[in-house]
Amino acid sequence: MEKTKIKRIAVLTSGGDSPGMNAAIRAVVRTAIFNDIHIYGVKGGYQGLINGEFSMMSKADVGNILQRGGTILKTARSMEFMTEDGRKNAYENLVAHDIDACVMIGGNGTYTGALKLHEEFNFPVIGIPGTIDNDINGTDFTIGFDTAINTAIEAVDKIRDTADSHDRLFFIEVMGRHAGYIALHTGIGSGAGTIFLPEVGNSIETFVQKLRRSARRKKLFNLVIVAEGNKNGNAFEIAQEVQALCPEYETKVMVIGHLQRGGSPSCFDRILASKLGHGAVSSLLNQEFGQAIGVINNKINLTPLSKAIEKKNDLDVDLLNVAEILAL
Repeated sequence: MEKTKIKRIAVLTSGGDSPGMNAAIRAVVRTAIFNDIHIYGVKGGYQGLINGEFSMMSKADVGNILQRGGTILKTARSMEFMTEDGRKNAYENLVAHDIDACVMIGGNGTYTGALKLHEEFNFPVIGIPGTIDNDINGTDFTIGFDTAINTAIEAVDKIRDTADSHDRLFFIEVMGRHAGYIALHTGIGSGAGTIFLPEVGNSIETFVQKLRRSARRKKLFNLVIVAEGNKNGNAFEIAQEVQALCPEYETKVMVIGHLQRGGSPSCFDRILASKLGHGAVSSLLNQEFGQAIGVINNKINLTPLSKAIEKKNDLDVDLLNVAEILAL
């Protein structure tokens, strides 16, 4: 079978935005142009493929975006693309614009869409992990995770000042519907007393016992990090339950929320996004299709999209132990 010659590439961002997506777009565009490849941006993710919202991009189009959060290509979740007809329309638009391959930047849902396009139409694709959740298999870090935890820790540090001043017990909710990476790293980095994670079944009763032991030892205990997807409920529900069991504590709740998604990407995320964007185009030129690109042990790594989707990265057990020991 004759190899597909890549002459035109499209790039899109899909799902939730994450800091560093623009840096990845910039790297894809400039690496493509360096290799004499025409590069097209797709506005609005998979819905943009269906609507035919393609625009040719130049080096100037990605100037001064490295430091910007969000995504200049916009992003959305497309219900239409989840249908066979929607994907067929998207594929026909790619063919109509003479696009030879597509770079998809996003998380698990984005990868699922990319895999469908690849399997159903034998269309060359590659995925770049752009999500603050850090839950994509095949990479040590996803674009936006480092910035998100730095944003969360900065917020928690400020909350600690009030908690210390008033001897209040703060329950601080961070993002992580299905994965506790943000909560775990924020908890360790901020010196929290307890971390409620989706992957670990925390007991409210055990937490209360720990709280009381700390009080007897006169240990200051005022910060609890709660991942939004933990099994005990949201931060408000946990705080109410603890308040009922320990009325001597004044409990407060803070939800950091979408603040974690925005802002200028950290240096780490800018470099990671640049490496992955460059690597994605290079991989397409090397005929490595249907892959998810990542970094493992600081080296570029390719994982089949099917494997990247089927398994989530497990939480680091050693890091869990560190969190438990340092919170004593």
